[in-house]
Amino acid sequence: MTTHTEAADLAGRLRTLREEHPVGNAVLDKIADGRLSEDDLRGMVLTEIQAHQAELVAYGVGLAKYPHTPATTFFTRITDLVAAATPKLRACAHALGLGDADLRRRQPDPTIYAFSGCLSWIAVTGRQASLALALHTDMTVYFPDCLAISAGARESSLTVPDEFYEYYEGTASEDLLALALEVADDGLARGDDPEEAVFSARLLEATIGQFWRAAAGAWR
Repeated sequence: MTTHTEAADLAGRLRTLREEHPVGNAVLDKIADGRLSEDDLRGMVLTEIQAHQAELVAYGVGLAKYPHTPATTFFTRITDLVAAATPKLRACAHALGLGDADLRRRQPDPTIYAFSGCLSWIAVTGRQASLALALHTDMTVYFPDCLAISAGARESSLTVPDEFYEYYEGTASEDLLALALEVADDGLARGDDPEEAVFSARLLEATIGQFWRAAAGAWR
């Protein structure tokens, strides 16, 4: 049974915006055109490993700014999720032929860092509901796109290592998604602006589109 709360209603508004004004995914576009390459898979890894660093700091900011439940539970759990995923991502990178020097490489292309910059901005300047709803949107959008990319890679002629599928075929935890909405509801109850929360979530979703653009081209 779905519980109808203010945060759930805001997530519904975001779903409607997503349907009416979808944010593109350049990697899925390449799959649709039969142009997916191993460089695109490497680009996904290189872009994501930059994002992990910013994500962990953003969650730490959330813990510091909102030292109460359910926020502390949520930010601890999502920190653990990303921290545990990072070694798997590095293993994926190595299986795709990327060395540690490649993972430390930096390109002065803002597209690569759009998601990280936006998330950091929301964490530092936003309120609890904004950060929680933005992260709910991130999980809602990112994981299904990863599954779709993995399915496309399996159907392609590429030789893709198992480590890629082990990393990118994960799914969002329903418990964690529900907890994100609970944290957003708690922030709203404390006086957070629901319009700011929707704005922040939609803005972060737009930068996820930039994330996929970076994966599909910025690292060339």
